[in-house]
Formats: sequence, C-alpha cells, structure tokens
Amino acid sequence: MDNANPANIPVISVTADCLPQAWEKAVLAVWDNGLEIKTQYDKSTDPPSKDATVMISIANPFNEPRIHKNFPGGPAELEAYRLEVVEGIHDHWIDPAAGKWTYTYHERLNAYCPVEELRKADSDKPFKKVDQIQYIIDALAEVGHTRRAQAVTWMPTADPKTEDPPCLQRIWCRLVQGNEGNLALNMNTHWRSRDLYKAWFMNVYAITDLQRIIAEKISKKLDKPVMVGRYVDISDSLHIYGSYLNDAAVEVEKMRKSPFTDRSWETAHPAFEMMTNEAREKLTRDPDWYAKAKG
Repeated sequence: MDNANPANIPVISVTADCLPQAWEKAVLAVWDNGLEIKTQYDKSTDPPSKDATVMISIANPFNEPRIHKNFPGGPAELEAYRLEVVEGIHDHWIDPAAGKWTYTYHERLNAYCPVEELRKADSDKPFKKVDQIQYIIDALAEVGHTRRAQAVTWMPTADPKTEDPPCLQRIWCRLVQGNEGNLALNMNTHWRSRDLYKAWFMNVYAITDLQRIIAEKISKKLDKPVMVGRYVDISDSLHIYGSYLNDAAVEVEKMRKSPFTDRSWETAHPAFEMMTNEAREKLTRDPDWYAKAKG
C-alpha cells in the first residue's frame, strides 16, 4: 500500500483464515489507512468517510469461528439475509414500478433479465431470464478450469438511473485440483461499493454460503467431492461512513486490545444455533417476519 500521493485512493490487501478475523483486519486497515472522502449520502454535519480499494483473501471461509458476535446485526438478521441471497425469500419485494425494491442479488444472479427502465411496469424485456448460477454449475462441471464461469448483476441499461444500484457486480468461480486429487471451488467477488462496518460481514456470510451450495451442486453433477476453496473479496470502495465513526470507534478500540476470538462464535455455539433455528422457522412460515419484527 502506498499513500504517498494524497490524490490516490489507498489500495489495501488483507489475508485471513476465517470471516471474523477478516472483518476485524479490514476494519482496522481502512480505519488506519483509508482516504477521508465525502459521500453522496452525507448530511451537512457528517464528517468524511474512511475509504479504500480493498482485496480480502480468506483461506477457508468455513473455518471456525465463522461468526462475529459484534457485527451490527444479530443471528436473526444474518439468517434472514442469507436466505434472501441464496433462496430468494424476499424476491417478492421487487416491484420497482411501485417504488419498491429494484432487485435482490438472488434475482439478479438466478433470473437476470435486463430492461431499459426498471421503474416502468411496461418496459420492454427483450431477453429471457438467465439463471447464471446454474450456468456456473454446468460450466464448471463440464470444464473445471474454465475462466468463463461468472455471473453479473449490473444492468447498464437501467441501474445508472436508479437511486440504489447493486453493490455486488460480479461472481467468478473456478475448480482447482489439489495434491491428493481433491477438487476445490475457488470464488472471487467484485463489488463497486461496500459498507465495511455495517454490511460486509453479512454480505460475505451469505455469499460464501452460496459458494458452498455451488460446490455441492457441482459435486452432485460430477459424482465426486468438491470442497469449498479460498474466497477473495474485492471492493472498489470499501468504506466506513463518517455518520457512524463514533460508534465504530468503540469496536475498533476492542479490536486493538484483544484477539478477534474474544468476539467470535463457532456456528455450533448453542446460543447462535438457537437464535438461527428460531429465525429460520419463522422465516419459513412468513418470509416477511423479520421485516415486520423490525417495524
């Protein structure tokens, strides 16, 4: 990383063994070395955000501990978001013509269908929906080393005109054979913009679960084991908003004083399992349950 030129956005590289460690190392790196810059969402009294271009590599995203207890959220919110990304439980919230959501990641990845105007109900849809995740599965099952197994979210026809376009831009996957002949699914994701403090952990928890699901489906097609390999997360703008720097500072101080394991849970932790299972059961009965509970 070279911050010698103040006109250059810092470029930061982080390596970690698990999700909680990666989040803490990224928060500290951006806190200490990020560029101070305004955002389009600031109030007049907000200080600048801390911002950097960041690549985070996690050796095994399913290493334990996998859960950080102190990310802004909780097990119920984490499970709701995971199900939103991997199963599409909130795809029915998409109704841009009515002023509602313009997308979910599940919809863009599993039913990609470019249009010209998202906010117009009668906008032309010249293309059939594309299940890009199934394409990745099929492509890698046929040729594991292909460099074409990717999925995109961006609609250049429509997204630049919306107030809240997708942050995730692209997923890229490849199968690699290890020394013992075992196959591992490696995944890269590329994000144009990312809230490091409030969104990153939930994003990566869900997207690595999608990595697991893709690996399992390729394994079934090949009739041989496919492990989850390393995960690499690339953000053009990974930021901590100025509006909550004071709140983040409390957590940063904890990160400096003690190891991340003091603030982490294994997925088998009884409290995490109980809250997650309870949320899953409620969301199965009513996908809108968590949104209603938040008021």
